[in-house]
Amino acid sequence: MEYFVWNINPTILELGPFQLRWYGLLFVGSFFLGLWLLQWIYKREGKDPAELDNLLMYVLVGTVIGARLMHCFAYEPEYYLSHPLEILKVWKGGLASHGGLIGVIAALYIFAKRYHQSFWWLLSRMTMPGALTAAFVRFGNLFNSEILGLPTDKPWAIVFERIDMIPRHPVQLYEAFAYLFLFVILVFVYRRVSPTFATKILPAIFLTYMFTVRFLLEYTKTRQADYTTNLPFSTGQMLSLPLIFLGIGWMIWAFISYKKKNQNIAMTHPHS
Repeated sequence: MEYFVWNINPTILELGPFQLRWYGLLFVGSFFLGLWLLQWIYKREGKDPAELDNLLMYVLVGTVIGARLMHCFAYEPEYYLSHPLEILKVWKGGLASHGGLIGVIAALYIFAKRYHQSFWWLLSRMTMPGALTAAFVRFGNLFNSEILGLPTDKPWAIVFERIDMIPRHPVQLYEAFAYLFLFVILVFVYRRVSPTFATKILPAIFLTYMFTVRFLLEYTKTRQADYTTNLPFSTGQMLSLPLIFLGIGWMIWAFISYKKKNQNIAMTHPHS
């Protein structure tokens, strides 16, 4: 059987020390697409979109710092503790989505406090551009021929020629399309429910869906961490489990509080 061979140069343009890479283009591009989406959300809910330029910078910095630190200390701690200056070399690659999420949450909290915004409102609306960014990052991983899948004989397997000639699961595409579907779900729910309930339910959907996908697809990935444990789960799965449980608990709370609110309204206005 002949398999699709992937041999795209990850660098689009190189001028001396400057490199324009597909990964960076997709990563930054997703933030500007997310900015456009947030402008629509702000206008839809009667908020001033002028402050979004500042929000974009906060989120971009938070994402990079959080994702980089999580990669360094969760996946390759021995190397980076021995070579601490390498932590700063983000352009060499190495960003972890779990850390990116933590960095975004921290950035949103700081932004909300400084600009007197509702943190929970911001957090819930950021789930939509967040799902887009996650998808674009995985497309970037594809261009870098990284985060490789396990060998397989499935007809849709891909040979990453820059690495080896072994047909592998295109796990980058599995995740990317799964996150694009999550984006569709989040936008659909956001448009169908009240703004108050959207604030409660969107983060729950995001956490539960994204990290369940991440947990399951780890079974098709090569090992990412540079160490082994006696646990039955990979590092990515262990980092995902608490977020899955948090998402499920959050979803239960959202529906219970929604039901209680409707019951209180019915009791207050029994004949309305």
